[in-house]
Amino acid sequence: MSVLISISITTGILSGLWAWVATSLGLLSWAGFLGCTSYFASPVSGLKGLGLSLVTNLSGVFWAMVIIYLSQHIAIDYLGYGITAIVAFFMCAQAKKGWLAYIPGTFIGSCATFAANGDWALVVPSLILGGVFGYAMKASGEWLHAKAKTKELLAITETEVRANKS
Repeated sequence: MSVLISISITTGILSGLWAWVATSLGLLSWAGFLGCTSYFASPVSGLKGLGLSLVTNLSGVFWAMVIIYLSQHIAIDYLGYGITAIVAFFMCAQAKKGWLAYIPGTFIGSCATFAANGDWALVVPSLILGGVFGYAMKASGEWLHAKAKTKELLAITETEVRANKS
């Protein structure tokens, strides 16, 4: 079984579980899938990749709230557009810090916040749990692949031993 098929199996199972968990906890399932996607697309895997995707997602939530807050206090549309431009600059420039270097993760967190009409208190746990589910999907898929490969190697070895005895 290939790594892709193994990860596909565990992702399918855990996606269904995530949909149930999100509904049960009153979270945004789609925002959780954004957190999951952010982890899968992260340039780093493992726990470091999870940390990188979560930190940048949360920074995106922060920047979206800055835009929302400042735009609400300015009645001139053009100034709101300027605020968006300036904040977008900072969303990218923060990548100079290694732990904020994953710019797409920042924009994912920001977009989720805008899509949820600024309800950051709902977006944050949805993104975090979604990211954890993404980590679990990939890690369990890699585990399944390793198990299947070990079983396959044992079967080949057994066949070779039987052939040599003949």
